[in-house]
Amino acid sequence: MQITGMYWGAKLLKYVDFPTSEVLGPEATNEQIKVLIERHGEIFIKPMFKGGVGKKGKAGLLGRASDLPTAMKEKSRLYFAEHLHNNTFSKAEGVTFEGSVPAEQEIYFSLTDSTEFRAPMITLTHHGGMDIEELPADKIARIPFDPLTGLKGFVISNALRKIGAPKKLVSPLVQNLPKLWDLFHNYGMTTLELNPIRMKPSKNGRLLPIACDFKCAFDDNDPNVRRLGLPEDLDTSSYSDFELEVNQLRTYQGQSDVFVINDQGSITTMTFGGGANALVTELLGDAATISSDFGGNPPYAKMHDISRIVYKYWLEQSNVLFIIGGKANNTDIYETFRAMADALRDHFNTYGHQPLYVVVGRGGPNLIRGMGYLRDTLDALGLPYHMFGYDSAMSEVVNFAQSADDWMKQGGREIVAKKMGIA
Repeated sequence: MQITGMYWGAKLLKYVDFPTSEVLGPEATNEQIKVLIERHGEIFIKPMFKGGVGKKGKAGLLGRASDLPTAMKEKSRLYFAEHLHNNTFSKAEGVTFEGSVPAEQEIYFSLTDSTEFRAPMITLTHHGGMDIEELPADKIARIPFDPLTGLKGFVISNALRKIGAPKKLVSPLVQNLPKLWDLFHNYGMTTLELNPIRMKPSKNGRLLPIACDFKCAFDDNDPNVRRLGLPEDLDTSSYSDFELEVNQLRTYQGQSDVFVINDQGSITTMTFGGGANALVTELLGDAATISSDFGGNPPYAKMHDISRIVYKYWLEQSNVLFIIGGKANNTDIYETFRAMADALRDHFNTYGHQPLYVVVGRGGPNLIRGMGYLRDTLDALGLPYHMFGYDSAMSEVVNFAQSADDWMKQGGREIVAKKMGIA
């Protein structure tokens, strides 16, 4: 597993109290972004990629803004940017907003396991930046050290002296860089890179190293990695075909977050909202095929595509199609229900009819109109259904979906099939 960028990098560096730039993730509100700009004067907008992705800056995948309209324009440009590097194609899954850090000096630092020295090794230079590999050898220090004693301050001091670094850099780097050994050594990393570390002047005149970009790689067989509590979906190799296909639809308008819970499950849930997702996933347990969040007012075309993919992978084995969410503020229920209903009709036309019980619990704008459209479609398909409004307790709606699943397993599926004329 590999991680790039400050969204997760800042979280990891907090484990060892290494200073970082201020970072907001793709979920940041306009007000939060505006406050970040006011605090720093300027912000950088960077796309978020899975795994290790290099040379983003050279490819123009870096935005900067000193006002909110420009930040929103850059967010739109970069939110699902595409990048090809070393024959590897990557697609962004959001952006970060990072406060600008004023500095006159940039540092490159990396920690890695050296196969040449059979020991951990640091690479350090005060000529940091994107073109680090183009520097001559006398401007870069590559120093192996004893893992039993760890990365000590004198190793950093000797490395800086070797490349003739200014004296004002030595003390702050000697104080802070050894912290990174604790992160590298104790949590199963094989590589850790900060480029750049910007040396920010503090109020007392001393320089403070601020990490402004982050890369690392983990030994997936090291159990210490799990101590960091990183989400499993950071590792793209663990994605199923279903998850990969849905993830291609991620945009800045509407969520499309999915995770396979049980590929033998019997209730397929299309959930709207993170709170609803957490509750439903916990209550359904192994009966659920997937965990999902499709909130954020997705447009018709996107919701239709999401529904088409979900139905293709999971409807055949499902007893219950469960559509559930809280009372929405801005999601157009009619548009989302119309998209799901149309996709269900298209699915049956393509793959054939099947017995299925549909349970719906939702609230929000255009609810009655949306439920009416969905009802007409389900009636035309001959499917049984039950719909709950915003005044129903979500836990009770989940209980009903479980009861419907049990009924289908105990002979209801055959009854529905007979009524549909497909028995």
